[in-house]
Amino acid sequence: MQYYSLHNNSPKVSFQEAVIKGLAPDKGLYFPEEIEPLEASFFQNINRYSNNEIAYELIKQFVGDEIPIDTLKEIIADVLSFDFPLVEVESDIYSLELFHGPTMAFKDVGARFMARCMSHFNKTNPNQVTVLVATSGDTGGAVASGFLGVKGVDVVILYPSGKVSDIQEKQLTTLGQNIRALEVDGVFDDCQAMVKKAFLDTSITDKMQLTSANSINIARWLPQMFYFAFAYKQLKDTSKKLVFSIPSGNYGNICAGMMAQKSGLPIDLFIASTNENKVVPTYLDTGIYEPKSSVQTISNAMDVGDPSNFIRIEKLHGHDFEKLKNNLHSYSFTDDETRKAMRNLYDDHHYIADPHGAIGYLGIKKYLENNNAQCIFLETAHPIKFLPVIDPEIASKIEMPEQIKSVLGKEKVATKISVYEELKSYLLE
Repeated sequence: MQYYSLHNNSPKVSFQEAVIKGLAPDKGLYFPEEIEPLEASFFQNINRYSNNEIAYELIKQFVGDEIPIDTLKEIIADVLSFDFPLVEVESDIYSLELFHGPTMAFKDVGARFMARCMSHFNKTNPNQVTVLVATSGDTGGAVASGFLGVKGVDVVILYPSGKVSDIQEKQLTTLGQNIRALEVDGVFDDCQAMVKKAFLDTSITDKMQLTSANSINIARWLPQMFYFAFAYKQLKDTSKKLVFSIPSGNYGNICAGMMAQKSGLPIDLFIASTNENKVVPTYLDTGIYEPKSSVQTISNAMDVGDPSNFIRIEKLHGHDFEKLKNNLHSYSFTDDETRKAMRNLYDDHHYIADPHGAIGYLGIKKYLENNNAQCIFLETAHPIKFLPVIDPEIASKIEMPEQIKSVLGKEKVATKISVYEELKSYLLE
């Protein structure tokens, strides 16, 4: 499998090169040269397969022969060592819980898959690799956990000061070893801009190998296809129209769902449910795509004003606006609406959602005002990570998971920076 830059001004590369480089030299995101749909019978008989077998069938064409079959299967088995339950919240509305991994966030799968691919490639790569990543919340913890102790890899995580939850901050600042954290005086977009600038700074890249572990990296992005197939497998009735509502910030997760759809998974429609960072809802309403500075909300992982992965979504739809609108709806919700949804889910359905999952649920309720379908929203992080923004009565009902207990007593270690030159000096030191 070859990968090309969506800016179309860089050479094609292998899976390994795309993973290690992260971003193409022309600043473009890598995209697979072809996407071959699986046989319809595979999805018709999906109940016959284990999650590991489903994941292998979905990912193998994108890895090609660059990782031996047995090794790839071992990587998948290691990555998928926890459950992905589909919970019926109300009639024909389900929550797909993606928070049962080590850092209790959906990004555990992608981060672990990428880390294990890098570990495999580093057996033949003599150069030390530095993973440079910006986080708006859960990416940092998932990447820190996934790469902890991986030989030949250093990890530097940038996060916006005061704009991630206390638990999220603990998960990315307390592990030590090869994991380092930079606390940025700014918002997520400032962190992401610094990371992108570093990738293009030859005074850095001539001296060290940088790669990204954000969803711009294909090894972080593509494994997220698995979730959608796992949900489909658990449905009692697959004959109904199927709609997924995905809490969306950088749009990697929903883009991965569209890759699963392109691979043959019978999904009828996607809903990009977001907070007041509404670049995409505005675009679908007006046809004008205009990135903006991010707005801080209680659903902080979606506080993204310039989503990196939307260019991949456009590519998947042939840059055809009408085709895109037929496959993607998008709605924006306020913090007050999010709080009300969390309260209603608890009072009416005895379900505790985090703010991101609540927004996914709101997207479904909005869509169902004028449509009928079987709908699944993605519950992307454990609500324990967002206690300060959850109603105290509900918060008191949430038990502290072992994954969280293990980091709470540890000491935060982070270096504060404000401008790009400080990041550059830090990396070169």
